[in-house]
Formats: sequence, C-alpha cells, structure tokens
Amino acid sequence: MKSYSLEPIRLLIVAAAGLLTASAHGAVSETIAAGTIDHTDQIGGPTTVMMRTLTIAPGEVLGWHYHPGVGAYTIVKAGTLNVEDGCGEELIYTAGQAFHEPPGRVHRGKNLTGEPVITAQTFLVPAGSPTSVSPGQQLCGTPVEVAECKGAGWQSFTHPRSFFSQGDCEQFVITGR
Repeated sequence: MKSYSLEPIRLLIVAAAGLLTASAHGAVSETIAAGTIDHTDQIGGPTTVMMRTLTIAPGEVLGWHYHPGVGAYTIVKAGTLNVEDGCGEELIYTAGQAFHEPPGRVHRGKNLTGEPVITAQTFLVPAGSPTSVSPGQQLCGTPVEVAECKGAGWQSFTHPRSFFSQGDCEQFVITGR
C-alpha cells in the first residue's frame, strides 16, 4: 500500500486561512441611511442621498475610484487618512477634519497607520447611480479649477477625457463639457 503525505494539503489549508484572514480586515462600508428626493438643483432631477461610515483597516490602500453626482462629503471620525489624488497630490486628514471629494476626481484612500480609520460620508447622486465608480487604474482628472489648466497643467488630465489645449480644459471646468 502506497503512503501519501498530507503536508501539501495542510500547507494549502494554512495558506487559504491566511488569505481569508487578510481579506476579513478590508474596508467595511456600513450604510446609515439612503433615500430619494424627487428633485434637487445640484443634480437637476431625482437624487439619491446616501450616508455611510467607512472603516479602513491599518495598512490598507483602497482602489482608485471617483464619485459621480456632487462627489462625496467626508468627515474623518477616527485615525489619519491619506487621500492620494490620481494627478499625484496627496493630502492628509485627521480626526475632526472634513473635506469634499470633487465629482469625477480619481483618488484613493490610504491608512498608513497601525490604527483603523473611520470616516462618515454623504453622497448626492442621480437616482439609480452608484456612489463610487472604479476606473480600474490611476487616472488624472477631472479638473476642478481653471487654475489647474494653466501652463502645461491641461496636458496632465486623462479622465473623463484628455484635452487638446489649455482653453479646452478651461471650457470643461466652466461648462462641464
């Protein structure tokens, strides 16, 4: 009778348990409330309003994403949150600070500390739209201020489109088209 070693199976089980443990510590989103308003001027029609908390585990880096609608209004409840902009800028927010994540601006949150980061967020999006969209990669955009288009700045933007001139970029900021 041939003898088989169970060691490869044991190693596979240990590796799988490690993966399950690692994924169990990922960001946790908890919806506080969501509802629909028949019409808001900010969206120009039916609007979903959603509030949530997001807990980001120590050492976790979220994927690249952006928020449609009016963007996201975020308050850091606990910890230190780094927000890396797709254009290369990185800002740091600590407990008690609030900030606006402009619509269409690709970014990702990072918890570079040993403690959880907890945020509270409010979203206003067209009814039926998601609150976050992942482009699957780092992109620079959407320009928020005309000043970002000045000089060669207009050449940096890749989302939602590239621009053919400084004037084209400025027009996009002014009109949204």
